[in-house]
Amino acid sequence: MQAIIEHYRPLIIQIATPDSMGTGFYLQESGFIVTNEHVVRDHQEVVIQNQSLSRQLAQVVCLDSLYDLALLKPTQPLDLPKAVLAATLPAQGDTVLALGRPFASKFTATQGIVSDTRREYHDLLYIQHDAALNPGNSGGPLLNTQGEIIGINAFDLEQGNKIGFALPVRYLLKTLEDFAAGGGRLAARCFSCGNMSFAGQNEEDSCSHCGVHLLMPDQVPVFEPEGVPYTIEQLLLTLNHLPTLARLGPNTWQIQQGSARILIAYHEETGLVTGDAYLCTLPTSQLPELYAYLLTQNYLEECLSFSVKGRDVVLSLLIYDRYLNVDTGRRLLQNLFERADYYDNILVERFAASWKYLEEEE
Repeated sequence: MQAIIEHYRPLIIQIATPDSMGTGFYLQESGFIVTNEHVVRDHQEVVIQNQSLSRQLAQVVCLDSLYDLALLKPTQPLDLPKAVLAATLPAQGDTVLALGRPFASKFTATQGIVSDTRREYHDLLYIQHDAALNPGNSGGPLLNTQGEIIGINAFDLEQGNKIGFALPVRYLLKTLEDFAAGGGRLAARCFSCGNMSFAGQNEEDSCSHCGVHLLMPDQVPVFEPEGVPYTIEQLLLTLNHLPTLARLGPNTWQIQQGSARILIAYHEETGLVTGDAYLCTLPTSQLPELYAYLLTQNYLEECLSFSVKGRDVVLSLLIYDRYLNVDTGRRLLQNLFERADYYDNILVERFAASWKYLEEEE
């Protein structure tokens, strides 16, 4: 199974919107990224990335709410290995592998057993299995032991003793076939009549077959942040970071500053805006010297503090939303970005710490 995992690792892509995070996988033959429709719902474009793919925007070109599938078009063609779609369903008792990127950009692979190949739910037949699924696994592939994609993981049951549901690959093949009939035009499947409609077929926001209200991917209203998230995105713009590329789920943004990766989050319940720069992981030696250095720098730094979470060395900034404005926020965030990029080099070169982002990609 390890060879299968390594073959598919670069194909598994993290998908982020201002509302959610999920997983997708790349189909070389079509040039599209496949994911669940509910992962990209209400968005024209999403942020994609993985360990071999820099953060970039991908356009939503097909919305299939009936089968809960969506097709995304990357900004540029991706040079990635080939995914194989299975021609037959698995059998009960077959071993399966669920791949995804549920935690930021971290890749996961979990193994399980098929318990039902025709589990009906909302008029669709799912593959039921017990491979562990985590939030963010939605849209990732379910593989058999031959390395073929047999389904697309859609959801699991809360308190359901690890019961996961995957759409059989035949639904994906149907979506791809129907979308291809439009000659590359943007498309959306009508949930009411089940037919695929294409951009330009009529001037109204309706299904060209039954007339039910239906939005093409480019007719979805563009996301506009409000309140504190709006202020944060304005701050990022002043610091030359594109907010649309930084978005990483609800009220969360990820910034790459030199060799440092910073996670900014707004916690509406507490009113706190946090900036956490995950600099590196602890070394196996020189720990007393490293801790002494961090304590000394905590005393010298203004508005920033070092901490150790597990094995991660983190440089953090806290701002209460009531004190957040463009002037003070810009100064504080810029200082965090610059000091993070400064300190991670020192910790790696002087104390033999390990680069955090390299470990995440393993």
